[in-house]
Amino acid sequence: MTASLKNDFAASAFDLTPDQQEILDQADKFAHGELYPLSERMDNEEWWPEHAFPKIGDAGYFGVTVPEEYGGVGLDLVSAGLVLQGFSRWNHAMALAVVAHDNLCANNIYRNGNEEQRRKYLPGLCSGRKIGALGLTEPGAGSDALGSMRTTARRDGDHYVLNGSKIYITNGPVADVLLVYAKTDKEKGAHGISAFIVEKDFPGFKVAQKLIKMGYRGSQTAELVFEDCRVPAENLVGGENRGVSVVMSGLDLERAMISPLCLGIAERALELSIDYAQTRQQFGKPIGSFQMVQSMLAEMYVLVETMRSFTYKTLAAAAPLEIGEGGRGDIHMLTAASVMYAANSVNAVLDKAVQIHGGSGYIWESEINRLFRSTKLLEIGAGTTEVRKMIIAGELLKGMKRNG
Repeated sequence: MTASLKNDFAASAFDLTPDQQEILDQADKFAHGELYPLSERMDNEEWWPEHAFPKIGDAGYFGVTVPEEYGGVGLDLVSAGLVLQGFSRWNHAMALAVVAHDNLCANNIYRNGNEEQRRKYLPGLCSGRKIGALGLTEPGAGSDALGSMRTTARRDGDHYVLNGSKIYITNGPVADVLLVYAKTDKEKGAHGISAFIVEKDFPGFKVAQKLIKMGYRGSQTAELVFEDCRVPAENLVGGENRGVSVVMSGLDLERAMISPLCLGIAERALELSIDYAQTRQQFGKPIGSFQMVQSMLAEMYVLVETMRSFTYKTLAAAAPLEIGEGGRGDIHMLTAASVMYAANSVNAVLDKAVQIHGGSGYIWESEINRLFRSTKLLEIGAGTTEVRKMIIAGELLKGMKRNG
């Protein structure tokens, strides 16, 4: 990867540049060789391969959007999305762990942290020697993560004291560094939230339980508890009561990055289905010779290609977002629309893929079954499909009011 790739995407609106295609191809090759062999055991055992993150870091796939001076690569969100797409084809559980680590934690610290915080935490995160996570969602909060937040942070001398819990936290059981949100001013509601960098060894922090999932098994998920957890005041990110701007600007980037995750899974499902249609014999000939199977393959192809165009467009639009931007306007609507379409489409693709595979697709151990079980999370995470529709409609109606 080279810094010259930055902003190359604007010159090629409908396809990848040669350099971008190389990023995708190399990420695909790395994931096939290093991450694919881990995927079956991760799914079977909810196993976390401790050696994987350092290998990913050594290969230069962490800190894609972080400047080189902090240990990153210094490229843009499009490049990060292409890496995620390549990884998702071969090990979507690891890809989810990667995006939580690299986008939700490391990139958020780079965008919103001060110089001291960047230099302290980013090199370890970019090397893969430290694992990052984001702590936002709480038990009982669901889609109203900000308004219903109960975790509090009270200033006590040179520390803040955190009390509360977080749930469904990707990388939670294995994270070394967590970006955690808590209320510092209850009277201000959602506008009284602050962000903190919490290390796993801080007194008062613990992993309450590891959660076992239907899909993305092996990507570690946990409930976290803070009981008088003492966090140094210098670990406050972005200023007191400034957490909403940190959340909202990061949320649009997160949604833009979920779409390539969906795309990679859908690409792999189509590939497996084509191969199966060519080799599976019924009534003395390949099932791919039957028009109904051909119809499903054609529909899957159209969904994958439209996902690809929408995903790349959204990544390119989100890439220039400055610190504090996002959470409103056209980009807020576009990222919600992109992830809604990608999540719905990958669900439809995998439904057809299992139908083509028949009984073999229904067997738990099959790869297509593993992919199928992944699809529902993408209609729930980073805001449900219903919330995405609310965002899109709200921005459309605001636009009509402004123009009326």
